[in-house]
Amino acid sequence: MDGLRMTAQTLMIDADDTLWENNIYFERAIASFISFLNHRHYSAEQVRHKLNEVEHDCIATLGYGLHSFTAALVETFERLSVEPVTPGLHETIHGIARVIAEQPIELLKHVGPTLEALRERHRLLLVTKGDVAEQTGKVERSGLKPYFEAVEVVAEKNAQSYREIIARYRLEPGTTWMVGNSPKSDINPAIEAGLNAVYIPHAETWILERAELCTATPPQRLLQLERFQLLSDVF
Repeated sequence: MDGLRMTAQTLMIDADDTLWENNIYFERAIASFISFLNHRHYSAEQVRHKLNEVEHDCIATLGYGLHSFTAALVETFERLSVEPVTPGLHETIHGIARVIAEQPIELLKHVGPTLEALRERHRLLLVTKGDVAEQTGKVERSGLKPYFEAVEVVAEKNAQSYREIIARYRLEPGTTWMVGNSPKSDINPAIEAGLNAVYIPHAETWILERAELCTATPPQRLLQLERFQLLSDVF
C-alpha cells in the first residue's frame, strides 16, 4: 500500500461512529424507553423489534435524525401501551430523546492527529447523512471542520448521492475512497458508484445500518481497518 501514501487520494469520511460516538447515546435512550414502557406482556427484545420496525417506517417519511427517532418512540409507545399517551407521558418520551442532543461530542481515539496527518497528503471531504442543521451542528462542535475541504450532508447515502458528489467535486473514482463504519451506507453504495472504500467497524453500529459487505471487483479496492488511526499508515 506504499503507493497510496505517495499518490494523492481523495478520502470522503463518514462522521457518526467513524469520527465520534453516536449510536451509543441512542442505545441508552432506547434502554430508558423500554424500561419506562415496562410492558406487561412483551419482552425487551420484542419491544425493540417493534421499535426497529416503526423507526424504519419513520425514516421513510421523516428522514434521519432526532425528530424521526422521537416520532418512532412516541408511535411505538402508542402501539404497545395500554395507556393513552397523555401530555405528561408525551413529555417524558420527548425527554428521553432530548438527552441525546445534550451529549457532548466524544471523538473516537486518535481522530484529530490522524486527520492532521492525512490532510497533509490527501484531499479530505466529510460526508454524512441526516438532518442538515443537526449534522452541521455536530461538525461545528467537534472542532474537526478545519481538516476538511468541504462538508456534505445528504438525505441518504446511496450510489446516486455518491455519484453527485463525484460530479460536484470533479473527483477521479480510481483515487477516491469512502471511509466509514456502515456497510449499508458507507461501503456498499460507494462501491456501487465506482469508488474504493475503507471499512472501519464500530462495535455499536446502528442495527439499521448493518448489512453484508459487498465485494470489490478490481481495479476497485475495499480495505478493512480495525481502527481509524490506521488510515495514516495506509494513506
